[in-house]
Amino acid sequence: MMPPSDACYRAVRARDRRFDGRFYTAVATTRIYCRPVCPARTPKRENMTFYPSAAAAEQAGYRPCLRCRPERAPGYAPIDRRSRLLGAAIAGLEEHALSEAGLEELAAAVGVSERQLRRVFEAELGVSPIGLAQTQRLLMAKRLMTDTDLSLTDIAFASGFKSLRRFNALFLERYGASPRSLRRRRTRSAGLKCQLDYRPPLAWDVLLDYLRRRATPGVEYVDASHYRRTVALDRHEGWIAVGLSPGGHALELELDPALAPVIGSVVARIKRVFDLNAVPAAVSECLAKDPLLAPHVHRAPGLRVAGAFDGFELAVRAVLGQQITVKAASTLAGRFAARFGAPVTTPFPQLNRHAPVADRVARLTVEEIAALGIIGQRARTLIALAQAVDARRLVLASHADVAQQMAALLELPGIGAWTAEYVSMRALHWPDAFPAGDLMLQRAASLAARPLLARSERWRPWRSYAAQYLWRSLGSPR
Repeated sequence: MMPPSDACYRAVRARDRRFDGRFYTAVATTRIYCRPVCPARTPKRENMTFYPSAAAAEQAGYRPCLRCRPERAPGYAPIDRRSRLLGAAIAGLEEHALSEAGLEELAAAVGVSERQLRRVFEAELGVSPIGLAQTQRLLMAKRLMTDTDLSLTDIAFASGFKSLRRFNALFLERYGASPRSLRRRRTRSAGLKCQLDYRPPLAWDVLLDYLRRRATPGVEYVDASHYRRTVALDRHEGWIAVGLSPGGHALELELDPALAPVIGSVVARIKRVFDLNAVPAAVSECLAKDPLLAPHVHRAPGLRVAGAFDGFELAVRAVLGQQITVKAASTLAGRFAARFGAPVTTPFPQLNRHAPVADRVARLTVEEIAALGIIGQRARTLIALAQAVDARRLVLASHADVAQQMAALLELPGIGAWTAEYVSMRALHWPDAFPAGDLMLQRAASLAARPLLARSERWRPWRSYAAQYLWRSLGSPR
């Protein structure tokens, strides 16, 4: 995953954002490690060592730079099975396994043995899963200390630490300073906000328009500059808003203060919704080689594949959207949320409902759902989907094994290849999903299903992006 040393050095000298998050530079004379885009003067080559992860740099005794802030670096974009495994495990660590799940449970979730998971982490990142988890907790705490007004106690628990004592001790051990000393140096900011960096370019207006067309009334609201939605996680509920950061190459995430205890999970999910770990240069280089896609790629550089804040919510939306227009599906999704989602009060009149959850939908009858104007077969599909998610037979999360979850989806009544591919694209965040049977894709490419599938082999491992470009060429019908 990490480029050769000479390429790393050239990237640091050029402050090349294409390499941001792909490696970290440690400087022997200062004992500090940085991102390739750090604005500080480039050190002498003989003083530089390159590491594949922030955790590996910290394990070697280096402290994070206060200028480029390694905690804000974009993450990993999975490509092949090995990097997909690594990315899935990191996603699990970010959201669930920071403090609760053990290594055995994490390995089972991504479909490998605990031993194999350790080997992949050591080979690709130069650190153990536990070492990475510790670094993630510390970097999240550093982010919150810099970006928010939360108390140190709240920061410790929100970052996944079980006690304030353990937080203080590990922070001092790794960074050679107490959390309070770093807090004194920060610039105060209003409210609960985080900056989430990305690798440019980012087709922001295209992405925002895509989300606007598919927003579920009452749950999501998108205007010309922001994406807003309600959130309910681990008994904490509130709202969030996401817009472009005025500082450039970053999004600004604002959270309801009630969501402070789950801020780590919210950050991880928003990164997936906006595909912030994407490597747009690699996507463009691959897809622009095909004359069929090249004009679309050049018109919208930095196109992202919008992910899902919640996998079940996205799957419900996909089922409701079967064989109808995007606008009609959004209308049905709004009715579904209004009837079966829990009410919530927010400062935004457009946001008043949480998305319906699986255990609630699993107990519904076909008649209750059909009363909303949803056909009976689709109602049965929604109930079966909810029951599978509620029983954990189906795990619609980015850390889950794609092949296993697609197989589980296809076993459900009313779910075919198109829905399974679409859900894997957005809920499982798989960059190589491709619903070749989609009539709109066939129309955009002027190819039937079989030749389109054959043509798509040229676009691996970025076929999800190819699908987005083709759909967009017809006015974004999906």
